[in-house]
Amino acid sequence: MTTGPDVHERLTLYKRLANCDSDDDLRSMQEELIDRYGEMPAQTLALMETHRLRLAGRALGLAKLDAGPAAIQLQFVPNPPIDPAKIIRLLQSDRSFKLAGQDKLLWQKPSANLAERTAAVRDLFRKLTT
Repeated sequence: MTTGPDVHERLTLYKRLANCDSDDDLRSMQEELIDRYGEMPAQTLALMETHRLRLAGRALGLAKLDAGPAAIQLQFVPNPPIDPAKIIRLLQSDRSFKLAGQDKLLWQKPSANLAERTAAVRDLFRKLTT
């Protein structure tokens, strides 16, 4: 069994992760980590998935994403590349969506764990792009 990376290696890996600009880059890094250290622990998988969501959110013009057990909040950059009519339709069709200021969308969406939160964020991204 291979041991995990030491502190210096971890910092180097975090920096490499931060520089991954596509899902292909992330997939390649994940394969490399599995080859080097074996099966990834849940915390590492969560970190990789968080970065995947960050990359997907960037295409929507997200400046910040907060996904907690009670709600998901998106904060957009100025003039995001999203049709405002889609956000208005969400607000009109589902009372669990609210605007929280001029650049934030709040979705009251309870989730019990990381897998549910991740699925909910992906669902929200789909709602904003379709």
